[in-house]
Amino acid sequence: MSKPIVTVVGRPNVGKSTLFNSLCGQQISIVKDTPGVTRDRIYAEVSWLNHNFTLIDTGGIEPDTGDIILSQMREQAEIAIETADVIIFMTDVKQGLVDSDSKVADMLRRSHKPVILVVNKVDSFEKMMPDVYEFYNLGIGEPFPISAVNKLGFGEVLDEVVSHFPEGSDTDEEDERPKVAIIGKPNVGKSSIINKLVGKNRVIVSDIAGTTRDAIDTAIKYNGKEYVFIDTAGLRRKSKIKEDLERFSIIRTVAAVERADIAILVIDATEGVTEQDAKIAGIAHERGKGIIIAVNKWDDIEKNDKTIYEFTNKIKDTLAFMSYAEIIFVSAKTGQRLNKIYELVDHIVDAQTMRIPTGVLNEILTEAVAMKQPPSDKGKRLKIYYMTQVSVKPPTFVMFVNDVALTHFSYTRYIENRIRESFGFRGTSIRFINRERKEKE
Repeated sequence: MSKPIVTVVGRPNVGKSTLFNSLCGQQISIVKDTPGVTRDRIYAEVSWLNHNFTLIDTGGIEPDTGDIILSQMREQAEIAIETADVIIFMTDVKQGLVDSDSKVADMLRRSHKPVILVVNKVDSFEKMMPDVYEFYNLGIGEPFPISAVNKLGFGEVLDEVVSHFPEGSDTDEEDERPKVAIIGKPNVGKSSIINKLVGKNRVIVSDIAGTTRDAIDTAIKYNGKEYVFIDTAGLRRKSKIKEDLERFSIIRTVAAVERADIAILVIDATEGVTEQDAKIAGIAHERGKGIIIAVNKWDDIEKNDKTIYEFTNKIKDTLAFMSYAEIIFVSAKTGQRLNKIYELVDHIVDAQTMRIPTGVLNEILTEAVAMKQPPSDKGKRLKIYYMTQVSVKPPTFVMFVNDVALTHFSYTRYIENRIRESFGFRGTSIRFINRERKEKE
């Protein structure tokens, strides 16, 4: 299921982040902090009228600035515009229509994307509507008045946003080929891995421009089976400030992961696993994708008999929130172990689509509870009545309990580990939903 991507752009200080935070903080939005993606969040999952989409916040655009910070913010916004299905262009009624707004409007017009013009800080619709009409002069459609601080006018804007979503964006795609996103920081060898896979197999089914998301889909046939690899290459290196460039890569990663079944996180062996790797990995983890960690440039590392063991432990420590991920040590330059990727993808697809009969599942649950009592609080103990699997990709289980408040995450993790011991679920996350069920009198 591929979610549309909506990007909020505009000049600095027009209220973009206020709108972003307001949408994330209300019931129309569900946002959860996932380990590994808790800082510098620039995206969120939003729901409106049965439509789910990814909302991306950007820094302010100053079209003609020479300031290095503002120019980097402009570049980030340009990448987000290229990635988006729909763009929310925010202006400020109190500052009025300024020259920079017209230049941003010109930039958006050239993108050929649907643009929703929003005029913020309209605290009184009756008194300030004449000032809103001034923004018709931008020539990009009807201006929608809102107050991001007071949460006014959101419904009309979101109705207009979802009306532009691609048809079928909320339905499962018919294409059954495994879709694998190659993600990671800039310059870790993502494109090199795909190029080597293409070169080794010499069977390129097609090179397809990746819809509007500025990613390239490459279909490769291996051992009679087709795989689609989604590359997030194309990041323009205009600055030497590495941290900001890595922030830009987050935007591309969100878009690529949305369309994928499995994400391959590429790590540079010469740098080791970093906090930024954890942030990028968290994007795939929180979306329930299968995950392979490919440690690239392994041929450049001096090794002894403990090197792989030590490197694996470091990855597991830094990415502890996704201990289920498969790890493979490769070299895009020499092709070392790259063919193993297909084998791992096949195993993970099998794990993602595995269904466990309810009877078998509850036998494991009964044994797990007998070996370790559920937690209690103030004399009341958690009771788990039964468990059933409700969906796949990722495998999702519902546990019916006497009191949801008693279901501590550590006990849920214990149940998860018992299920993994029995069935594997290699390379894929497992989700649990707790439902309260009253005991019969």
